Amino acid sequence: MLDRLVSDATAGRSRVLVLRGEAGIGKSALVEYLVWHAAGFRVARAVGVESEMEMAFAGLHQLCAPMLGRLDRLPAPQRDALCVAFGLSDGDAPDRFLVGLAVLSLLADVAEERPLVCVVDDAQWLDRVSAQTLAFVARRLLAEPVALVLAVREPTPGPDDDRLAGLPELVIAGLRDDDARAVLESVMRRCRMPLRRAARRAGARMAPPPTTATTSGTARSWSGVMAIERPGRSPAST
Repeated sequence: MLDRLVSDATAGRSRVLVLRGEAGIGKSALVEYLVWHAAGFRVARAVGVESEMEMAFAGLHQLCAPMLGRLDRLPAPQRDALCVAFGLSDGDAPDRFLVGLAVLSLLADVAEERPLVCVVDDAQWLDRVSAQTLAFVARRLLAEPVALVLAVREPTPGPDDDRLAGLPELVIAGLRDDDARAVLESVMRRCRMPLRRAARRAGARMAPPPTTATTSGTARSWSGVMAIERPGRSPAST
C-alpha cells in the first residue's frame, strides 16, 4: 500500500493514509520505510509532542517551517492568516478556514517543483487545531503530487473525538505466530553466514590459544570470537 501511495503521488494523484495501531506495533518503522522509498520526493516531517498539545498550531508549524520562505507566493488573505497563526505577524485570531487553505496552497506550491511526502508520527499528540487543519487539507488534496501519511496510536489517549476519522486508513496489527516465526528464521539465516565468515577470518589471522576447560565443555577463543565444544559435537573449525 505504501509503495502504491508513492507511485500515485509521483503520477500527480494525491494520496492520504492514516496508520493506526497500538504502541510499538511498527507504525514508525512503516513511516521510515515510506521516507526511504520516496526517492526524488521532498520530505516534510512532524512529530506530535504531548507537552505541546495545548499550543495551537504547534504541530502545523513543525511541518510547515521548512516551507515558510514561500509564503509570499500565497494569496494575501491566506498568507496573512498563516503568518498570524505562526506568530510571524500581529493580528486577531486567524480564520481557521483561511489557515487550512493556506497550508493546502503551500503544499501544492512546493509540490510543483518535485513530489512532496508529508509524514506526521505520533499524530495522537497533535494539538487540536493542527489535527483539524491537516484533516481539512487531507480531504481537499486532489491532483497534486503530494502524499500525506499520519501515524496514530490506538487507542487514542485523549478524551476528544478522533479528528482524523473518515480519512483512508490502514490498521497495523501484530503478526500471527507462524508469520513471526518465519520472519525470525529469515533474520537468523541472514545473520548466521556473516558470523561464520567472521569466525573463519579471525581464526585464519591467529593461531588459537591453548584449550581452556569449562563446565559445559571446551572453549576456544579467537580475537573475541568464542566457539564452545560441547559433548558429542566437534569444535568450530579454523
